[in-house]
Amino acid sequence: MDLKGKRVLITGGSSGIGLAIAHAMMSKGAHVVITGRNGERLTRATKALVVNGSDVAAVRADVATADGRARSLEECLAVLGGLDILVNNAGGVRAGRLESTTEDEIRAMVEVDLVAPILLTQAALPHLRASGDGLIVNVASGIALIGAPFYATYAGVKGGLARFSEALRRELKGEGIHVLTLYPGATDTPMMQSSKAGPELGFTREPAEAVAEALIEGIGADAFEVIRGGEIRAKMIATNRDNPAAIDERFLIIKPALEEAVRGHSAL
Repeated sequence: MDLKGKRVLITGGSSGIGLAIAHAMMSKGAHVVITGRNGERLTRATKALVVNGSDVAAVRADVATADGRARSLEECLAVLGGLDILVNNAGGVRAGRLESTTEDEIRAMVEVDLVAPILLTQAALPHLRASGDGLIVNVASGIALIGAPFYATYAGVKGGLARFSEALRRELKGEGIHVLTLYPGATDTPMMQSSKAGPELGFTREPAEAVAEALIEGIGADAFEVIRGGEIRAKMIATNRDNPAAIDERFLIIKPALEEAVRGHSAL
């Protein structure tokens, strides 16, 4: 897909991977609307994106709510006159043992990481069909491919989003809408600031810009998925499929240190 002139809605676009994707798409000539819950971040993001030389619009909205989803889509259509690409990027995480995670935290992850992208996609489909060359990008996580201890709910909802993407891609095949799933690894974003897990625990962080660049390449190649983490991640995925007990043992060794490092990891 050629991004020049494409009309794009990016949820969670005020920082991190969403903001990097906005930069990358605008540099290819796309017209972008970003959403976010934090007004100050949206203002900073808009100013940073305008420096790129293109206009950008921002919608302050929480896509985990029906009103936020409706407003995001309505304002996007009003500004852009249509929609070619939807990027479901908004997300939240709360790490820790399942029995230490509150029901509100669990429900928040389910709502923002899984329910919101499904319902926003449903609402956007008529407009993506009208485009004739539509694209849906769902931002999952490497944890959706290899479940990590202390991320049980997050792995569950991101894994659900990944399978939603796969099923929807097949449902829409031949109908002018493609679906691509992005699997970032540990990324240097505000969402990761409260995590103390580093390279020694397998959380080597890469810049959000690198994730966005890989996504742009994937879009250009009409890829089904973009998985970050290189050869190391690919080997772990293969091992997790063929010999999951080996991954269990690897996590068992680092489990105490990992639990301590992610105890305070929260971005909801």
